[in-house]
Amino acid sequence: MIEAIGLTKRYGAKTAVHNLSFQVRPGTVTGFLGPNGSGKSTTMRMILGLDQPTAGQVTVGGHPFRQLPNAPRQVGALLDAKAVHGGRTARTHLLSLAQLSGIPAARVDEVLGVVGLQDVARRRSKGFSLGMGQRLGIAAALLGDPQVLLFDEPVNGLDPEGILWVRNLMKRLASEGRTVFVSSHLMSEMAVTADHLIVIGRGQLLADMSVTDFISANSADFARVRTAPIDPPRREKLTAALTEAGGQVLSEPDGALRVTGLPLPRISDLAHEADVRVWELSPHQASLEEAYMRMTQSVVDYRSTSDALEGFQPPQQQGWGQHQGYGTPAPPVVQEAPQQGWYAPPPPGQNPYATTPPAGAPAPAVPAAAPAPAPAAPPVAPAAPMAPAAPAVQTTKRDSNEDAR
Repeated sequence: MIEAIGLTKRYGAKTAVHNLSFQVRPGTVTGFLGPNGSGKSTTMRMILGLDQPTAGQVTVGGHPFRQLPNAPRQVGALLDAKAVHGGRTARTHLLSLAQLSGIPAARVDEVLGVVGLQDVARRRSKGFSLGMGQRLGIAAALLGDPQVLLFDEPVNGLDPEGILWVRNLMKRLASEGRTVFVSSHLMSEMAVTADHLIVIGRGQLLADMSVTDFISANSADFARVRTAPIDPPRREKLTAALTEAGGQVLSEPDGALRVTGLPLPRISDLAHEADVRVWELSPHQASLEEAYMRMTQSVVDYRSTSDALEGFQPPQQQGWGQHQGYGTPAPPVVQEAPQQGWYAPPPPGQNPYATTPPAGAPAPAVPAAAPAPAPAAPPVAPAAPMAPAAPAVQTTKRDSNEDAR
């Protein structure tokens, strides 16, 4: 078992990990999640004794890693798949690790077969792809047949077959009673691999619970209802009926309704009573990715956008003519879904607001870039400069041929 108590690590004025406490128990695959820069790699390095904690302690099997007798036989780890001398072959690399730990040479050939590298065992690792390097790193972690295993992004660079193999490998290791601690940014993979989650943000613990409990605690299930888009009055009629029955109705960007507080059979009955034909009535259960994004959206240090639609907030529904100054905008039917950090953006071709901003919003990049092609057009437009282009190309070719001769 891995146990951290009040773990803290500072690098000068920067605190990478602050007062972090958790347990990684044997028999389960424990996922270690957090945004970039949250302190996951630093925590793993402190577990393995590569970094000394500023405060607190972390133990493996009740002892600090550096005090474990013959630690490679008890703990296996993959932190960096590139931590291999490129001039060594895969077998030579593993053989050197085995000799340092008193592991028989026969075990090297065994793990090469386990990870599928037996055919390239005598090739130098500098010619390995990222996926092959990951397999070699996993082989090194399994070399001592340890009871505790740590993997940092183990499926990076692997093809689908390799990802499935790693998933099954981790589950098998956990079923044997081993402690398996895995850090990954692939939420879909963690959802089907991990049994328990430890989530940190900015070096502090955010969650320590099972995958099922984590999704339930950080998301809300709802029903998606869709009516005919060409019949707004009936959509409004259904909205009123659902609201009167105690449901909460929000509008999604594509025109569907998000309904909470009512079970699906009750929604179906209300639609039937209101004589509204429903095109879609489906339950929505949040994924691990959605729950994770919702929990960590306030602790993300590096974001990919800073525009007015950050967070993919659905724009206020208004008529196209309002932005252009023509006509009267159609009034919104219901309140729009609140901003969620995990909310998927609508397809660009179906959202006119991707190119036309709401009233009062700062000038976006699209209008600002519109005048740019105008200055570039005059040099290209005249046909006269194009005539001498042919001799220039021919001259270049003759020079090239002369150089070749």
